[in-house]
Amino acid sequence: MTELWLFLHFVAVVTWIGGMVFAHFCLRPAALATLQPPQRLPLMAAALGRFFALVGASLVLLWGSGLAMFAGITGSGGKPPLSWNLMAAIAAVMTLVFLWIVLRLHPRMRSAVAACGWPNAAAALDAIRRLVVLNLALGFLTIAVATLGRLAN
Repeated sequence: MTELWLFLHFVAVVTWIGGMVFAHFCLRPAALATLQPPQRLPLMAAALGRFFALVGASLVLLWGSGLAMFAGITGSGGKPPLSWNLMAAIAAVMTLVFLWIVLRLHPRMRSAVAACGWPNAAAALDAIRRLVVLNLALGFLTIAVATLGRLAN
């Protein structure tokens, strides 16, 4: 069963981190280079909306599988490695950042796009971009803790 939980955990991580890499390093620069704000901002709002739905599902998998693996170790009398606690702490911060984006910034962007308020939509998108960069850095840190932390345990 542990292998299944680990597989689901990896799928969730790849979806979230990989999606942020794609959006930040591929979609965003291509949209900036080829589209004007009236086309670019609705595209980004729609693409991010779809991505955020995937991340929401990934978070259910991520937290569910992580907690199941924690329970598997503690239920059998074991103690989770320090790296697992660090991963969980970083994941909690990343989840809060994601929730801020989804509950505050993305609705602000969508409203500005609907009103053709391109400067306000661009400002909201820039705030989203900065927080995605933060979560991307935290995500890579989590991957480092997960992989390199195994060496210390």
